[in-house]
Amino acid sequence: MPRRLSFSLDKKLILLVMIVSAVTLVTITVLIYNFAQITLKEGVENQLLGESRIRGEAVRTLFYTRIKDAQILATIPMVHSLVSELNSLKEDPNFDFKMKEKRRDFFTEVRAFRELVGYSIGLVDVKIIGDDGTVYFSLGRVEKPNFSKDPRFVRGLSQPFVELEPTSQGERVMIIVTPIFGTEGKKPIGVLIANTSTVELDKILLTRSGLGKTGEVYLVNKDGLMISESRFVKDAAFHQIVNTLPVPTCFEFGDSMGGLYSDYRGILIYSHSYCAKDLGFVLLAEKDESETFEPVQNLQNKIFLAGVVIIIVMIILAFFLSKRLSRPLIKLRDAANEIANGNFEIRTNINRSDEIGQLSLSFDAMAKKIQESLITIRQREDTIKQQQEVLLQFSEQSENYFVCFLDVIGSTKLTANLTDLESSKFYSIFLNSMAIWIGDNGGIVVKNIGDALLFYFPKTNTQDKDAIKNALEGCLKIGELNTHISQKMQQEGLPTFDYRISATYGSVRVAKIATSAIDDIFGSTVNKCAKINRFAPPNGVVIGEALYEIVKSFDSYNYRLITGVGTQEYGAVYQVTRK
Repeated sequence: MPRRLSFSLDKKLILLVMIVSAVTLVTITVLIYNFAQITLKEGVENQLLGESRIRGEAVRTLFYTRIKDAQILATIPMVHSLVSELNSLKEDPNFDFKMKEKRRDFFTEVRAFRELVGYSIGLVDVKIIGDDGTVYFSLGRVEKPNFSKDPRFVRGLSQPFVELEPTSQGERVMIIVTPIFGTEGKKPIGVLIANTSTVELDKILLTRSGLGKTGEVYLVNKDGLMISESRFVKDAAFHQIVNTLPVPTCFEFGDSMGGLYSDYRGILIYSHSYCAKDLGFVLLAEKDESETFEPVQNLQNKIFLAGVVIIIVMIILAFFLSKRLSRPLIKLRDAANEIANGNFEIRTNINRSDEIGQLSLSFDAMAKKIQESLITIRQREDTIKQQQEVLLQFSEQSENYFVCFLDVIGSTKLTANLTDLESSKFYSIFLNSMAIWIGDNGGIVVKNIGDALLFYFPKTNTQDKDAIKNALEGCLKIGELNTHISQKMQQEGLPTFDYRISATYGSVRVAKIATSAIDDIFGSTVNKCAKINRFAPPNGVVIGEALYEIVKSFDSYNYRLITGVGTQEYGAVYQVTRK
C-alpha cells in the first residue's frame, strides 16, 4: 500500500485560501480605515471652517447693523438740539425741572424711532446721556443718574461698539453704544446706549443643522467667558470659562485657527474659529472627535464581520472543491493499482505512468476551467439581478412636486480668467450658500450640475397652498440673496454675478437608488423647468403654466406673461415679483 501523505492536497488548498483571504481582508481594512479617517477629518475641518466663516460674518454683519440702527436715532436733529441745550443748562438752578420738560420731546423722537426700526430689532431700552454722564432720558428705570464713571459711557464717547451682557432675570441683552455728535461733528456731545434682544443672534448661533449630535457654535469674549448658549452646559452664558487655544490666539494675535484639542468640557473636539477682535468676540465652531470618526468605527466593524463571513464561506468552498479535485486522483490511483494488480478491465491501453499524469493534468485543467466558468456565470447573474432591482426601484414611484432650477448667468466667461483654486472657491461659495439656504427653507438639493442646482420642495406633493406659497417665497428670497453672496465674493477677491431661478409644478419620477441617500427626480416637469430658466431676468423668478394656475390666486404677487421667441414651445411662462 502507498504511504499516506501527512498533509494532503485538500488541506493545503484550505490553508492557502485562509491565508489569502486573511491577508486580503487585513490589507483592505487598513487601507479603507486610513482613507476614511483622512477623508472624514478633511470633511469635518472644511465643514467647521465654512460654518465659522459664514456664521462669524453673519454675527459681524448683525453687530454692524445694530450700530447703524442706533446711529439713526443718534443723528436725528431734534436729539442733537435737545442734548446740546441740556448740556448748556448744567449751571442753571432750574436744570432738573427743564430736563424733565425735555423728556417728552425725547420720548417723541424715541417713539418714532421704535415705530420705524425699534420693534424689528427688539428694542428694550434707550438711554440718552449728556457729555458729563448725566442721564437725560431713559425708556426704562434709571439705576444711577450719572454714568460718568461707567466704562460703556467712557468708551462710547470715542467709538460705537456692541456688547452682550446678562440681565437680572438670567437672560442676555445686546448693548449698542454710539456717540452723539453735534452739528459740527467733531466732538461728541453725549452718548446713546440702546438695549436690544438677542433673538437674531441666537438664530445664527443655535441653528445646528448639519452639525450632528455634538456640533455647536458659540461666542467667547476677551475675558474668556462664553457669551452665548451652550449645547451641553445649562446657563453657560457669562458663567462658563473657555480657555482653549483659539481664544488667546484671537485676542493676543488677532488670528483665527482650527485643529484638534480639548474643549471647555475636557473632550477632544475638532474646531475652527472666527476672530473678530475689533468687535470683542471670537466665534468657535466645534464637533466631537468621537462623532467625527464614528462612521469609521462602524465601517471597520462591518468590514471585520463581512471578512469573517467571507473567510468561512471560502473555507467551506475550498473544502468541497478540494474533495472534488481529490476524488478523480483517488480514482486514477486506484485504477493504477488495479492495473498493477492485473485488473486490465478497468483501464485499457494504460500501461505507462506518464499517461496517468497527462490524464490528471487534463482533469485538473478541466476542473479549473469549469470553476472559472461557474464563477463568471454567478457574477453575471448577480449583476443582472442587481440591475433589475435598481430598475424596479427606479420606476416604481411618481409624485407631484414643486421643482426649481438655479443657474449662474455667464459663468464660463466669469471663470475664464480665474485660477483653479479661485474657480473652486467661486463655485464653493455659490453652491454651498445656496444649498444651505434651500435646506433651511424646506427644500432638497437633488444635484449640482456645474454652475447650476436642481432642487425641489417635498412638502408640496399634496398641493397644499401654504406649502406651495412657502416654496415660491423661498425662490424669490433666493433672488434677493444676490447682494449677500456678492459681498462674500468681493471679500474673497472674486467677481460678482447674477443668476436665474425657474420653477415648475407637476408629476416627476422618483429614483430611489440604494447607493445614495438622496432620491433623484426626472421627467418632463424637470426638463421643462430647466428649459424655461433662460427666460428669467437676472436674479428673478419665472414659473411654468401649471404652477401659475395654482399660485395665480395669491394676492401678494404680480405675474407677467413672458412673450418672445421660444416661450410658447414650453407652454405659457410667467415672471413672478412681489407687489
